[in-house]
Amino acid sequence: MFDWITGLIESIGALGVALLMLLENVFPPIPSELVMPLAGFIAAGGGASLWVMILAGTVGAVAGALFWYWVGRRLGARRLRELAWRHGRWMAVAPEDIDKGNDWFARHGAAAVLIGRMIPTVRTFVSVPAGVARMPLLRFIFYTTLGSAFWVTLLTVAGYLLESQYEAVSGIVNPVATLVVVGLVGWYLWRVATYRRRVPLEE
Repeated sequence: MFDWITGLIESIGALGVALLMLLENVFPPIPSELVMPLAGFIAAGGGASLWVMILAGTVGAVAGALFWYWVGRRLGARRLRELAWRHGRWMAVAPEDIDKGNDWFARHGAAAVLIGRMIPTVRTFVSVPAGVARMPLLRFIFYTTLGSAFWVTLLTVAGYLLESQYEAVSGIVNPVATLVVVGLVGWYLWRVATYRRRVPLEE
């Protein structure tokens, strides 16, 4: 995972960072906690501007968030619950999960978007209830950009400051990143296998 991400960023630069962050927000197993420090490390070596890397990461993150915002806005709560009921096993989402997400957003509103952008996994799906609630688009973009920019800057600057030490750190990061991906896949398979125990069929 580490070598693949490094190779992609070194090959196409900031565009690779934006693409990886877009994918991270649409499909969680590609962790921003690995992507952006690597981008900072490459910037420290003169491979790109630090600020260009931060901008690219933020743009990719916001684009991914907008994808899920439009999913929530176009489908709405009722259709999302229907999808969760019909295909919840493979989506690893139960109908009550949709309700919980919407209730959580109703209680916290803009703060949910702002803070949710900095929490692993949550940042992928926090945009859905924002879309369901039809949060004004410009307001959603503002809070999403603010939260994403803070998180991306923090991670990128951390990689930039590590600089020469990052080669040594990569020996630890690479297996940990692989373990995270394996863990996420295992969690998904467990959710699929135990779905009917958690969500029994209607009589």
